[in-house]
Amino acid sequence: MPELPEVEVTRRTLLKFIKNKVIENVKINNSNLRFKIPENFKKIIIGQKIVNILRRSKYILIYLKNNYVIISHLGMSGKFLIKNNCYKNFLKTSYYSNEFSSKHNHLEFIFSNNFRVIYNDPRRFGFFILDEVSKLEFNKFLNKLGPEPLGRNLKKNYLISKMKLTQRTIKTLLMDQSFISGIGNIYANEILFLAKIKPNKISSRLNLVEITRLYLSISKVLKRALKLGGSSIKDFKSLVGQKGRFQNEFKVYDREDLKCLRTRCPGLIARVVSQGRASFFCNQCQN
Repeated sequence: MPELPEVEVTRRTLLKFIKNKVIENVKINNSNLRFKIPENFKKIIIGQKIVNILRRSKYILIYLKNNYVIISHLGMSGKFLIKNNCYKNFLKTSYYSNEFSSKHNHLEFIFSNNFRVIYNDPRRFGFFILDEVSKLEFNKFLNKLGPEPLGRNLKKNYLISKMKLTQRTIKTLLMDQSFISGIGNIYANEILFLAKIKPNKISSRLNLVEITRLYLSISKVLKRALKLGGSSIKDFKSLVGQKGRFQNEFKVYDREDLKCLRTRCPGLIARVVSQGRASFFCNQCQN
């Protein structure tokens, strides 16, 4: 599933190419995504200018001039593709190609000069819904989200106050979107390695030094992932076909039985599955 860095990369690319453009038409090839595309979807968005594109957790928020917002979630395998018949150089870098089957192109946003943004999702776990700007704070997908990990709202004292009250493991807590927004399995593993904390450690048992390391590691890992364009494991690329590069710097994720990359650490990377999620950690330097 795309996590904060991948969703943010997608948001930034969408912002670059379609902000201030008018949606001239919408083609719905398959409305049966995770939630059925609303019946009034086309009526509300056709003819509207896109005034801004923001992200909240793993959701992309496309703001329209008529004060509606398209809320999109990429699910497990969703991606936006760009098809542009006007600029040959752009088409060469676009990953709208045979690599992705057109039968999974469920939704197409059509702009002037046949510029298209296409939503492709083989597993159909993503979705699109509409809401009014004035009602966003009450939206059931957004109103219980925790602070953004790269925003000013995430403070060390917040971590301290929340963690001392729970007996959940620290990895489970990191992936709880009501605790912190946007962190999933990949980045939780990498953050905990950098912080030298074992994934199954009970959150309330972390001391101040460990919480401080965790706080700093959250920011460092996510900022590095953003700088490298996210992680390309299976499906993810940017809208213009560029693979992320953070997977080349994984310290633990998907490195089972390989040597720990921390300097002078003799450990090996272990893999433990719990509740359907794989945790990767060094059996020596994470405590």
